[in-house]
Amino acid sequence: MPNPQHSILLGAALLSLASPALGGTSENAALTTAVQKSWPEFIEFLRLPNVATQSAPDIRRNAQWAQATLARHGWQAQLLPDGETPMVFAQWKAKSKSARTILFYAHMDGQPVFPKAWKQASPFEPVLRARDAQGVWQDLPLEKLTQTANPDPEWRLFARSAADDKAPILMLIAAMDALVAQGKSPAINIKLILDSHEEGGPPTLADVVEQNRALLQADGIVMLDGPMHESGRPTVVYGHRGGTALALTVYGPREELHSGHFGNYAANPAMTLARLITGMKDAEGRVLIPGFYDGVDINPSLKAVLAQVPDDEAALQRRLGIAASEKVGASYQQSLQFPSLNITSMIAGEPAARRTIIPAKATVTFDIRTVPGTPAERQIALVRKWVEGQGFHLVQGEPSEAERVRYPLLASITGGGGMKALMTPLDAPIGQWLRSGLTRAFGQAPVQIPIMGGGVPSAPLADGLKAPVILLPLVNADDSQHAANENLRIGNYSNGVKSLYALITNP
Repeated sequence: MPNPQHSILLGAALLSLASPALGGTSENAALTTAVQKSWPEFIEFLRLPNVATQSAPDIRRNAQWAQATLARHGWQAQLLPDGETPMVFAQWKAKSKSARTILFYAHMDGQPVFPKAWKQASPFEPVLRARDAQGVWQDLPLEKLTQTANPDPEWRLFARSAADDKAPILMLIAAMDALVAQGKSPAINIKLILDSHEEGGPPTLADVVEQNRALLQADGIVMLDGPMHESGRPTVVYGHRGGTALALTVYGPREELHSGHFGNYAANPAMTLARLITGMKDAEGRVLIPGFYDGVDINPSLKAVLAQVPDDEAALQRRLGIAASEKVGASYQQSLQFPSLNITSMIAGEPAARRTIIPAKATVTFDIRTVPGTPAERQIALVRKWVEGQGFHLVQGEPSEAERVRYPLLASITGGGGMKALMTPLDAPIGQWLRSGLTRAFGQAPVQIPIMGGGVPSAPLADGLKAPVILLPLVNADDSQHAANENLRIGNYSNGVKSLYALITNP
């Protein structure tokens, strides 16, 4: 049977084969050599466990490895103190004193792993795979990657952080290696910071930026994170959604009750909660809480950019396994311009126990994805106001006896904080610089995405350094990031090196 992802990635394969030389045969040869030489180090990096919430020593080893590797390749590299888990800073200066300075961001840490869900011995033992004629993944010896000058771009390397986010780190090192091999210097001052807590643990990037502001200062910031557009074409992303979370608990009787003795008499808080949350959205997914979408600005210039993103809505729905999309926006890209209200869990009683009880309380947890113009604090306040408008008395913690006998509808809402949304103007100079470099490298303009759904820690960089931030995703859209069997398409690695080479040679 045909591979369902084949059509998605065909554009990437064709792009890799058909894109014109940056400047000639010598550049292409240098890039090919640099990519081939970088595979063993990439594999070595992937073998280092990197879950910050599980082991600070593991993160230290990742930081020490990255610092030593960058230094060995000629970078000025150092560790930035950050408690038990240092970050890494490296730089490479241009010869021109008037050269612009670009700070590249990536992260060393990865999402937690559940080894039993992986189709390999360990998520930290990389496995090379190719699809057979039936579309089934088959293991290949790693030597086929490290000892082959031009490996098949459709091969995949499976390991935690293979795509998110160790690949871009090695891509940048390889791009600089290709430049040095030709006796050239970068056209820009390159700075690089590697975050140790992007995926978990205390978010310390703001503190590290504050303590190293002069060292990190740049004219612009390029975050090497996130997936490319599904077409496989080079992609520029101008912003991302923010995010916050809240828990809404509805209280029923003081303690669990026998459902036979008290059913039809004591209200079940799960039923009450269900009626409450059902009123939050209409049948097509639009949030009905007044003011929830206030601040969204889909102006004509934004609409024009959104219309040019080459999404295949039918293919996307097939891949997701849904028959139709919600109607918050007119398209997938337009839906990302609105804040979302998403249920992440619902808890009442103990499902596994199968006890016939009326639970004492029921809780639903939400994540709210925000966009510029819809700050998290305001969105949570709107939810609170709406719940109160449905007749609920909000309490802090468990209701008191006085509250229980006075109010028939009792609830609490907790949560807040989270990540800020970002939207760099579509006509910002850093975007123009990024687009020109990628267009020169691949012979066509990149896909421009105004805002992506996932979040990245841009606020500490944008606010702390007062510099514009833009995202350059380099890995395949179907990389299973954050999940089991995370993978990197080999062709994306080669094209990523080419993309970064184009930028560091673009004045």
